[in-house]
Amino acid sequence: MSEDSPTQNFSDERIDGYAALRSYAAIGDGRTVALVARDGSVDWYPTPDLDSVPSFAALLDNGNGGRIVLCPVEDFSVERAYVDGTNVLATTFTTTSGRVRVTDSLNTGVAGRLPWGELARRTEGLEGTVAMQWAVEPGNCFGTASPWMENSAHGPVLHAQHATIGVRGFHHGTEEVSDRSISGTFTTSPGSRHLVAVVSTHDEPLALPDPETVDAGVDRTITNWQNWMKEFSYDGPWSDAVQRSALALKLLIHSPSGAVAAAATTSLPESLDGGKNWDYRYAWVRDTAYTLNALIRFGLREEVHAAVAGMLKSIRSQGAELQVFTALNGEKAQDAEELDLPGWRGIGPVVRGNNAARQLQMGVFGDLFNIVQLYVDAGHVLDTGTGRLLADLADLACDTWQKRDAGMWELSEERHYTTSKLGCWHALSCASHLADLGQIPGPADRWRAEKERIAHWVRENCWSQERGSYVWYPGSDKLDASILLHAISGFDRSERMSSTLDALRGELGRGPLLYRYSGAEKEEGTFVACAFWLVSALVHVGRRDEAVELMDQLVPLANDVGLYTEMIAEEDHAFLGNFPQGLSHLALITAALTVHDAQEE
Repeated sequence: MSEDSPTQNFSDERIDGYAALRSYAAIGDGRTVALVARDGSVDWYPTPDLDSVPSFAALLDNGNGGRIVLCPVEDFSVERAYVDGTNVLATTFTTTSGRVRVTDSLNTGVAGRLPWGELARRTEGLEGTVAMQWAVEPGNCFGTASPWMENSAHGPVLHAQHATIGVRGFHHGTEEVSDRSISGTFTTSPGSRHLVAVVSTHDEPLALPDPETVDAGVDRTITNWQNWMKEFSYDGPWSDAVQRSALALKLLIHSPSGAVAAAATTSLPESLDGGKNWDYRYAWVRDTAYTLNALIRFGLREEVHAAVAGMLKSIRSQGAELQVFTALNGEKAQDAEELDLPGWRGIGPVVRGNNAARQLQMGVFGDLFNIVQLYVDAGHVLDTGTGRLLADLADLACDTWQKRDAGMWELSEERHYTTSKLGCWHALSCASHLADLGQIPGPADRWRAEKERIAHWVRENCWSQERGSYVWYPGSDKLDASILLHAISGFDRSERMSSTLDALRGELGRGPLLYRYSGAEKEEGTFVACAFWLVSALVHVGRRDEAVELMDQLVPLANDVGLYTEMIAEEDHAFLGNFPQGLSHLALITAALTVHDAQEE
């Protein structure tokens, strides 16, 4: 077991039934993710897939969303950590009468994910005696179902919309059955062992495995995670944070398609004032690019190929209408639908779907070509069809870069955003490189020439001598932290970029954290990824000591189990936005790798 993190600056106390977002740890099985609060309540668990309608969603609807409870009856304190090298969570509850350890696992099978959902909760008595309580309470599936109980020949079974749910266990007390839930109590003693497990299927018969087999599955799942981590290779600075970030990213990789989800949740607010709530259970091309950069460096071959192949298959089906993101199965994202639910701590709206996929975001050209270049430079080969598709998209980037778009931040007002132009610059840089390697056909000389036109346009129109910085868009004095990505891409690592970093920290910085753009502090929290991008950018402009100092301040801002959300409030470092956020962990990994490479050089 790894050591517990230092005490965090947040309260375990629920407000109106809702736990602080910092309170959650994530467990997963390759298709979905469950969030476990420090008080032992599983408040988020969509099944069978991460983007399914969740049967357990108290995270967004405390009254009717549903939860899976397991905790002591009396008051308790909590210590917890992931089992070393895994996404299996171990929580120790201490009461006045004794101590127990609860191990939470979304079990995996002998050869990958089980064909059903299996959330196992093992309790072990450590000291004294502790009375424990548990309950399995499915919710109304985003207001689309009314759960009901069936007394089958093999015991009670719960139904919630398309999900069929059963409880398996041993030494877990007498099951109390109501018309919508199953619950019970039991008492631990030193050395005692107890199990409560939730098994589920979706529009298919329900498997009811032997409880002892489920319990053994916890140990198998630990071994499976640890075997995966044996393939992981990194011995640089902040290794614990890097390894935890890699494990967090693995949770977000959808095993059937290889797609990388941006986050595990929908509708967690970016602002306590509401209105900025989005569904992030989709696969962004951008996030896939950053993920592959990390996975290739860590020597993880299977995930790399699955992500590239799945993404390119999806893009081929789109043709020239390049989507910023897709559903996890590769299909087009559904339009956003506002649901009649209260939202976390009453902060709405709750949405399912995301309209931003329809936007023109030219940064996606750079993200796509960056993925392919990473894949090829790692020693792989493109097929003929993919090469032709990419040549067409490179030509499209040549013609499209002069348009206005929604920018990286998916804003409603289209402008000539600086980093959108640089996304096309990066795409054409990669395309000409791939052409030189014989991997894609096409007019490489044209791509190089257009790349230089873009670079000249940005230097002439997007640099402010008065601000000493690249600006958000021409004619503006506003700043945009996404320019940091183009210190990383190599567009500019000169004194101009170094000066831009100072301007960004001066206006958008709050301690070690950074807002996304000018004025963002009025409408949202600081953006975690931006702060880690700044670490990488500092290294690239030759300011490594500052980068190390900043990294040392950022890493401890994770929660007690090493996870990050999308945003952090500057006032009290409370978590905001969807969780766990892949981009935050990707940016941490990139920053650590960049510092490590500089130290090696």
